[in-house]
Amino acid sequence: MKKAGGAEKKRVRRSSGAIQNGGRDSNSDTPPRKQAIQKDVFQLFAEKVRDHKDLVSRWAVLQETRVEYFRGKDFVRFLRNHPELKDILESDRNLEAEDIADVLLGKNLLVRCDRVVKTLRPGKKKLSTWPAHLEIFPDQVFSENDAFFAWTFVKRRPLWQTLLSFFWPVVTLAICLFPVYPHRCKLLILYSCLGVLLLFLSLLVLRGAIFGALYIILGKRVWFFPNILAEEATLRELFRFWPKKDEEERPKWTTRVFYAAVGVLVILLLRHHAPDEAARARYQKRVSNIIDDVLEWSPRLALSGMMENLQPVVNATEASNATEEGVTPPDGMGAETVTEQHEAEVSENLENSDENLDNSEENLDNSGEQKHDI
Repeated sequence: MKKAGGAEKKRVRRSSGAIQNGGRDSNSDTPPRKQAIQKDVFQLFAEKVRDHKDLVSRWAVLQETRVEYFRGKDFVRFLRNHPELKDILESDRNLEAEDIADVLLGKNLLVRCDRVVKTLRPGKKKLSTWPAHLEIFPDQVFSENDAFFAWTFVKRRPLWQTLLSFFWPVVTLAICLFPVYPHRCKLLILYSCLGVLLLFLSLLVLRGAIFGALYIILGKRVWFFPNILAEEATLRELFRFWPKKDEEERPKWTTRVFYAAVGVLVILLLRHHAPDEAARARYQKRVSNIIDDVLEWSPRLALSGMMENLQPVVNATEASNATEEGVTPPDGMGAETVTEQHEAEVSENLENSDENLDNSEENLDNSGEQKHDI
């Protein structure tokens, strides 16, 4: 009751001061432009606080919109640790954290939210510290007890994001032009991508192995890099190393023994059905051939190969058209090809006739010998 009375006195004192200031402002000769600048003090304060790294915040979905939010107790602790930020408020620098938050709520720079899921899920001891889905709270008043507040203004885009938005089309075009790169550039890109992929897969395997070992031995759920596979996370949250606090109940020993047996069985099956040395060599040869085809391809070789394949086809078609129409190809083009083909056919026919004569003579000799013997 004392706290509530103190808060009401603060609100009455602040409202009376605002009335006095309003009366003073109406009689003063302050230019309207300066008054507009004074009105934006809380906007500057809100932007400064939001950009500060010491205020713990998360992202969630509020009415089908992703918003950045923080907890009320974290806001009070932040202003207690960084009182120098209140200097931005100029004449209102002496306000308490609760009063500043109420002003931000009144200016629609903040909106108080509440968690959508208010019941405990099976197997959990308490509600999630940072819910992923929020809804607007009916009473827009600051509170420290399980209260969440989301920023309503659009955050200013930093310079690196603007540069990155112009850089992405260039990267896309560079990826499409990979086949025409020089051989050394292809090797550099290939080994760099393979290294990143191997690092990522090794990280996932090591992460799963640590989780499985600690789950079976100690019964604890420990995920290093907990947000590495998250769909909605900032860049800072994505590479967070330390695991989250385990809020679920400790698993039973029978469950742990069951998963341990399943893990051993999977390992034995994989070892039994692992490919032999010959199969691995075939697969490696096939993959290396594919990679070599990609690395060794170049537009010059492709065009030269196409021209070599098209040249005899063009000569043959032109020669056939010329012979059918009874017109000699210009400059002897295709005539040599026709004569060479005719000579080759004649020589083949002569060789076949000689072979047939030899075979007939041998048959006559054999028949004469048989008659002589008789």
